[in-house]
Amino acid sequence: MKKVLISSIYFWCLLVLSCKNNNSFTISGTVKSPGSLKEIYLIAADTTSTGISVVDSTNLTSDGKFNFKRTTPYSNLYKLRIGSNIFDLIAKNGDAIDFTTNLTDQTHAYTVSGSVESAKIQEFNRISNLFSAKSNQINEEYQTKAQKLGRESDSLLKIYRPMFLNVYHNYADSILSFVHTNKSYLAAFYAATSLSPSPNSPEPSKYEQPLIQYADEIKTYFLDNPNVSRFKKEMLALKPLSIGQKAPDFTTNGLDGNPVKLSDYKGRYVMLDFWASWCGPCRNENPNVVKQYKIYKPLGLNILGISLDVDKGKWQQAIQADGLVWQHASDLKNFEGPTERLYNINAIPSNFIINPEGIIVAKNVTGADLEEFLNKTFSHPQQIVKIK
Repeated sequence: MKKVLISSIYFWCLLVLSCKNNNSFTISGTVKSPGSLKEIYLIAADTTSTGISVVDSTNLTSDGKFNFKRTTPYSNLYKLRIGSNIFDLIAKNGDAIDFTTNLTDQTHAYTVSGSVESAKIQEFNRISNLFSAKSNQINEEYQTKAQKLGRESDSLLKIYRPMFLNVYHNYADSILSFVHTNKSYLAAFYAATSLSPSPNSPEPSKYEQPLIQYADEIKTYFLDNPNVSRFKKEMLALKPLSIGQKAPDFTTNGLDGNPVKLSDYKGRYVMLDFWASWCGPCRNENPNVVKQYKIYKPLGLNILGISLDVDKGKWQQAIQADGLVWQHASDLKNFEGPTERLYNINAIPSNFIINPEGIIVAKNVTGADLEEFLNKTFSHPQQIVKIK
């Protein structure tokens, strides 16, 4: 009986010793051909305005080994900064991650084990790097030809812009496929946010609907991660203002002080154009809007300019200077006006094109995209009168 008891205690000790430490995670690594490199850094995604912060550093041993041990309140994105190279990992408490890279490898390849999430973020990066290389090649070709001409060229842009957009669309399709297949992994979240509909991204609203759908699908996932929670909240706010939704009505004040309502445009196409006299990109886009208005006003286009100015005099001067001959209105409260809040305006220029049934059919289209959209719309208006 005594021997059985001793054996049981021995087995239990082995079990305890072999269990992972679920209160922390470790990253054990090897850097081959480190050269003169002595120190590496661990960077974590955070909830500050910068988005990332250095959380730890360590020295390499003589044979290129290193080790980090950290505690994290939730599964999170981490980056190893090794010299000028950055390597992505995703870690949670309990993970024991093994990492290897060779600094002489020009492709910056690395191997990782002990974390399925880290393998998934590596897969996402391979997709991203593939299409980045294609975009860079197109950009280099364009820059080379533009330099030969000694200037930017509209004719070159007409050739290369569609090529760039084609690469971007293929990238987006690949990312959405990755997200759909891996939505239970945090790596899919970081892949999805690479398509976030910011005004500076190509065709910023094109992938808004898939992202809203993804946010809805993961509403019970990653509840402890503040970055994911913020993304869900942002997508929830976008949903009522996404393409295919009914544009919310509002009342604001015109230049003459009289009330202006969106419902005044019922039965007509109208573009809500959010802008301001102090907004450089808005003023740069105004000549294009003026041009398109002259072409499509006779075919049924209306524009309602919504200014974020607080100085009525400067607002009026900008209207006259830029030749903006359509109706104008403003709450004169910058981004804090009720109309701006209703339409979730956090950057300008921003616009919404609304069809005669009051449905949003396009958002944030400028430059050549606006010209293309209006041409298609008023050449074949029956095709997009209503989007469900």
